[in-house]
Amino acid sequence: MILKTIIVGALAVNCYVAGCDKTRMAAVIDPGDDAAEILAVLKDGGLTLKYIILTHAHFDHSGAALELQKRTGAKVLIHKDDADMLSQTAAQGAMFGMAVSPPPKPDGYLKDGETLKVGELILEVIETPGHSKGGISVYARKEGAVFTGDTLFWGSVGRTDLPGGDYTALMHSLKVRLASLPDNTVVYPGHGDDTTIGFEKEQNPFLD
Repeated sequence: MILKTIIVGALAVNCYVAGCDKTRMAAVIDPGDDAAEILAVLKDGGLTLKYIILTHAHFDHSGAALELQKRTGAKVLIHKDDADMLSQTAAQGAMFGMAVSPPPKPDGYLKDGETLKVGELILEVIETPGHSKGGISVYARKEGAVFTGDTLFWGSVGRTDLPGGDYTALMHSLKVRLASLPDNTVVYPGHGDDTTIGFEKEQNPFLD
């Protein structure tokens, strides 16, 4: 798997470019801002963008999606339960005193257990609500990697005090859905450093 991490926007979101090293097809996960930088990474790597995957609909994870959609023709995908919130990103940004780019129109809606083929790279959708109603994680089973958005961080978890947040749902997502993955699975979160499922099960107080 080709994997590039780009830290984007004022809130330092981890945007991931994940691709197939044989076909050079790629997906971008959580393009929160800085579309030009993301496009440059794709161009420099000789990558063709197939999917723009949003783990959830908060503005800091979706701000560059419309520009990428326009420039590449890639499909924007999100869980249906976050679709309404995606249309409200301007209001979200205003809560933080920030101007936000217009949201894209989703080309499709993701559901639990769905698989996306990016060349020979297979990405599985895991529903992990809690930080938002339609939050998902993206699992590359063969590569032993999971992209958790704002569900799970190194030593911490996503907040649940924003619209769509649900602490009980988040705990289920963490303790049932994500904790069931192999311990050596590398966690690529929406903010901060990489970690592993095993480390978080041992050290993260929210996974006790």
